[in-house]
Amino acid sequence: MMSANCPSCGQKVVDTMIECPSCGADLHKDPKLWIKKDGDMDAKALEIEGIHKSFGGFHVLKGVTLDVEPHEIVGLIGPNGCGKTTTFNVISGLIPADSGSVKVFGIDATNMKPYQINRIGLSRTFQNTRLWKDMTVLENLLVPPKEQIGFRIRDAILRRKALKEQERELIEKAFSILDFLEISHIAFNYASELSGGQSKLVDLGRVLMSDPKLLLLDEPVAGVAGPLANKVFNKIHELRSRLGISVLIIEHNMDFILRKGVDRVFVMNRGEVLVSGTPLEIKKSRDVIEAYLGE
Repeated sequence: MMSANCPSCGQKVVDTMIECPSCGADLHKDPKLWIKKDGDMDAKALEIEGIHKSFGGFHVLKGVTLDVEPHEIVGLIGPNGCGKTTTFNVISGLIPADSGSVKVFGIDATNMKPYQINRIGLSRTFQNTRLWKDMTVLENLLVPPKEQIGFRIRDAILRRKALKEQERELIEKAFSILDFLEISHIAFNYASELSGGQSKLVDLGRVLMSDPKLLLLDEPVAGVAGPLANKVFNKIHELRSRLGISVLIIEHNMDFILRKGVDRVFVMNRGEVLVSGTPLEIKKSRDVIEAYLGE
């Protein structure tokens, strides 16, 4: 447990608190508040330990433990229904764990809400892209950025000049991301007009607008044709090399993920981590073969 002083009122607080008990300030808006001077900057990007989750009488997660190092690309694979997406939902705060812990860059995020976890630097995609279909690609990218002046009616009215300047900067940023993903030519297309592969790239662009340091990608190439699927993975590798982003990827297709140069792979089966290792080690694992083929 780490202690610090609330940046708003100076009250002594600890990292397990969501809000300051004195003034109500969001204590995880600035993750630097919880960075230790003795090297916590080198903390793991993600560390989950002993996560259990049940729905009714069905035990979905049974002590899931995994980690992602800074600048690492890690695969999370396993048969359908093994608990991969539930693990993502717990990590990102969509559902609470029954027990266990989640740390993001050394900060205890176990009981945080999704927006608080996002402020630490974690963003995620979903298996279904969930784009706003009646908005253009550009408009989809302009929604996620944090601390927008227009979020508050009073500021939108009284700070018109600053609002216009921020909008200009965000539009420039959105186009730079679309250029990076090589889809700027569809900026003014409605999301409802996109192919499956284009939707996946737009979804990736949307999460990049919030400046993540850790990405959770839920089947980013599901339903995407071969050449475009390769392009999606190439862009993920470029994000790591250019921006130092850490990535945890769910992928059902074991052969595909093992061929895409991930650093490590965790294999889940029936709510547990069955085995972990390098792609080469996973390919040779008899336990993995049995989990997929039922031998």
